[in-house]
Amino acid sequence: MIQDDWLPVPADLVHHIGDRTGSCSNLLIKITCRTLFNGCHVTYFGVSTCIKVSTNIPLLATIEQQILKNMKITLTGSLGNISKPLAETLVAAGHEVTVITSNSDKVGAIEALGAKAAVGSVEDTDFLTLAFSGKDAVYTMVPPNFGAADIRKFIASVGKKYVQAIKASGVKQVVNLSSIGAHLDGGTGPIAGLHDVEQSYSQLKEVTVKHLRPAFFYVNFYGNLDMIKHAGILGSNYDAETPLVLVHPNDIAAAAAEELQHGFTSHSVRYVASDESTAAGVAKALGTAVGKPELPWVEFNDEDALQGMIQAGLPEVMAKSYVEMGDATRSRRLYEHYFANKPAVFGKIKLADFAKEFAQAF
Repeated sequence: MIQDDWLPVPADLVHHIGDRTGSCSNLLIKITCRTLFNGCHVTYFGVSTCIKVSTNIPLLATIEQQILKNMKITLTGSLGNISKPLAETLVAAGHEVTVITSNSDKVGAIEALGAKAAVGSVEDTDFLTLAFSGKDAVYTMVPPNFGAADIRKFIASVGKKYVQAIKASGVKQVVNLSSIGAHLDGGTGPIAGLHDVEQSYSQLKEVTVKHLRPAFFYVNFYGNLDMIKHAGILGSNYDAETPLVLVHPNDIAAAAAEELQHGFTSHSVRYVASDESTAAGVAKALGTAVGKPELPWVEFNDEDALQGMIQAGLPEVMAKSYVEMGDATRSRRLYEHYFANKPAVFGKIKLADFAKEFAQAF
């Protein structure tokens, strides 16, 4: 049995060197110890042995299996693009999951996933405190509110409600959905509100917080279906060569599940991306998938972009906010911190994969 001085850990046979008789061999053993300290510590050492070792039998359960099971976790976000697959993953892993929703009609669907439903508003601190109490971890996100008179103020206010509920409930681990560009304190449209949320969470001194900063959601391009169908173009208020960092909601859910189950020990940021391209590259991929391989990316000026969104039914306040976010994208400011701190591992769903999903909706 292979064991270190603190906790037993699994061991893998990395390399085997022996004489031709097999009577005595040298083994190079790799000990991998994953802990709650958000790291992976690897040690190599030589061992002389005269016995045959089977490496296909797990020696002991990993530390994650010993500690991070049967967690009680509350998720905000109802059955949204991220929260639904996140709930499915956590329930399948054996955790007790509670999903917050403002819509009582979704209780049945939540329970069908094997989760519990908590019906209430993320603007109700008492409700949130109750939903967070007794939990090992929570996942927070600010739901969209297209009717808000001031979108940044609304997002920031929900963040403050979360902070109050986290403090009052005593929960000690939080994974928070933020956004790429949240390092900037303004000029980024709705993302500025998520910057404010991150700042509010910095008050949580005895709570570990992981801010997920996902890139531009692939699924946002579903909003351009009519543009492609009827105008034969794809575009926004930035040029074709603008770099775009893209992400699938399922990859965000996978990252959130990983953080919730593996644990971390401080306030930190994790960027989540599935692929990188340019605006022209997106037009090419989506256009090819829907039978329009020559689909051009067209840059609009800010006023045309604003009027186009308003005509499409978006409230003026939200439309102006999105134009501002486009300005930050055009200036390359939005992604500057990301490119200086790119994730070591990308999500599984690439632009070409999403293009096939997009074609099914076209």
